[in-house]
Amino acid sequence: MISAYARLLALGKELQLVNDSAALLGWDQEVLLPPRGIAYRAEQMSWFSGYVHERFIAASVGEWIAEAESGLASEDPIAEANCREWRHEYQRATCLPTKLVEELAEARVHSQAAWAEARKRSDFSHFAPHLEKLVELSREHAERWGYQDQLYDALIDRFERGATARALGATLGDLRASLLPVVEAATSRPPYDRSRLRGDYPVERQKAFNREVAESIGFDFEAGRIDTAVHPFCSGMAPYDTRLTTRYDETDFLSSLFGVLHEVGHGLYEQGLPKEWRGQPVGNSVSLGVHESQSRLWENHVGRSRGFWERWLPRAVHYFPHLGGLSPADLYAAVNQAERSHIRVEADEVTYDLHILLRFEIECAIFGGDLAIADIPAEWNRRFESFFGVPVRNDAEGCLQDIHWSMGIFGYFPTYSLGNLNAAHLARAAKTQDSAVAKAFEAADYAPLLAWMRKHLHEAGSLHLPNDLVARAAGTPVSAEALVSHLRERYLDEASVS
Repeated sequence: MISAYARLLALGKELQLVNDSAALLGWDQEVLLPPRGIAYRAEQMSWFSGYVHERFIAASVGEWIAEAESGLASEDPIAEANCREWRHEYQRATCLPTKLVEELAEARVHSQAAWAEARKRSDFSHFAPHLEKLVELSREHAERWGYQDQLYDALIDRFERGATARALGATLGDLRASLLPVVEAATSRPPYDRSRLRGDYPVERQKAFNREVAESIGFDFEAGRIDTAVHPFCSGMAPYDTRLTTRYDETDFLSSLFGVLHEVGHGLYEQGLPKEWRGQPVGNSVSLGVHESQSRLWENHVGRSRGFWERWLPRAVHYFPHLGGLSPADLYAAVNQAERSHIRVEADEVTYDLHILLRFEIECAIFGGDLAIADIPAEWNRRFESFFGVPVRNDAEGCLQDIHWSMGIFGYFPTYSLGNLNAAHLARAAKTQDSAVAKAFEAADYAPLLAWMRKHLHEAGSLHLPNDLVARAAGTPVSAEALVSHLRERYLDEASVS
């Protein structure tokens, strides 16, 4: 007789293959798909989503989960974690009719194409009808999933188990209060003269330099690649097929470099997930707050460090000879200049979380029924100027700059700040727990740091829930202290902040 648990494992393997195939189509849509393929791609994605949903919500699957739960052995933490995740996902999935799942998948494809065109035109009105549709469908999802406090909580749960709008509001509010004096002091410092970096940065040379950097910190190009897209992203079809994208500016090589470092962080996590657990819930990444901790770790704690530029400036000069008159201290100052800027993905560490708080508040207002879609640009611009003290000049640098809403992923943005908190906490823990990590880090040797993350985070998959996983790895629960301390040390003389 085949056990219920074995049946669930077999089904999980099948659905993982289907989901990975759909992820490949999603990557292709952003990188290679010709414009006339959009409508057919929408039909394909709708079918994939509907098929997976139908297979998983079958009554027999619910029976298997119940039988597997009743037969759990206390000494099998993997089976326990799998049953925990199957139960959670089954309860949510069975709330949704297949037609609704298919409709959202199809709408997302059309919406992403409309967003890309709207961003190019800097015209929110071109995207607004698609956003209206996605919000309507997401609201229906959330209503069906259910929630205790706010409808938005049901959307957040997709990305960060156990998180709520109220708790995140308190966390982000406290973080903002701690950051504001640092923001004020850091943005008041005399700016570095970035005209010293001015020059021509051919895209092919940027690609070559970025590949060197990515490979050196552990990204496996036998199991991944880097391509170009409107908005940088990482698509992990499997640990052995992880695809990154970035975008290029021929007047600024740092833009693509930090896009790559951020996405490499995601990619290293994907490549480090346990291959033997593929197809089981426990083999997946645990949450976006943990996933973003890895991207923010490599982008900021590594890529903006002194040691990084002491090692990599000579190679940058090799590709871009006009940088030859600059020192590592120059690049360190250039990449750690705090300023009140419009674009989130290019923001410095000090002001970054203000961008996230802005988006979090906008999403809360949308799903709380306090903000109409047509009013988003004006409300965005008002809040942005209140947060940053500078006006928004157009929609492209305002509410159209991020791809997330066009993908129908509402509730995602707060995980970036959770990622910042987790990254600082984990970076400190790795250096404190293992002196080899700290010593190698100063020498820009990041193999020990990656090995620590592999052991304590990546290889655990979803064995533990997010907060528990990070606390186990670091030895203590997450707080804002490590992040604020890191920012003070990097950007300020301690005495300059009250």
